[in-house]
Amino acid sequence: MIHLYCGDGKGKTTAAMGLALRAAGHGKTVVVAQFLKAGGSGERTILAGLPTVELLPVPEQMTFTFRMTPEERAAESARERALLEEAFRRGGEADVLVLDELCAALSSGMVELGRVLALLDGRPPELEVVVTGRNPPPELTARADYMTEMVKQKHPYEAGVPAREGIEW
Repeated sequence: MIHLYCGDGKGKTTAAMGLALRAAGHGKTVVVAQFLKAGGSGERTILAGLPTVELLPVPEQMTFTFRMTPEERAAESARERALLEEAFRRGGEADVLVLDELCAALSSGMVELGRVLALLDGRPPELEVVVTGRNPPPELTARADYMTEMVKQKHPYEAGVPAREGIEW
């Protein structure tokens, strides 16, 4: 089944990682791919210590796509496309595949929707796929078996509070 956590509110990655943690707690194998994210987030630290969880590599630092030069965008797009392929290759041997911020990779043009849909449609039927991010395309929402939209009502960032370690990352 396909799980989709989307919207402009906080909690999309948190929900996906909670599902990964629950699955691992029941002995299921989990592969986690994080798109357009750098290392250093708390969920990676704890999940890395679980024997049934495989975290695919992320760069140490990440520049926002709107700040990338054309050359940086091309290189990052190639890395994101390779990550997508590796995620489905490794996920084909797992019980759960988490594609964190895949929607951001789609909306920024880093990965192609047609390829994502082909990989989703060709996945093993027993594979649970968890997708997160803002503004999922209609073709993705149509394929989702679960879809939860996180809607921001208030956020401390609006009052000038920066993202906090252990809470937002």
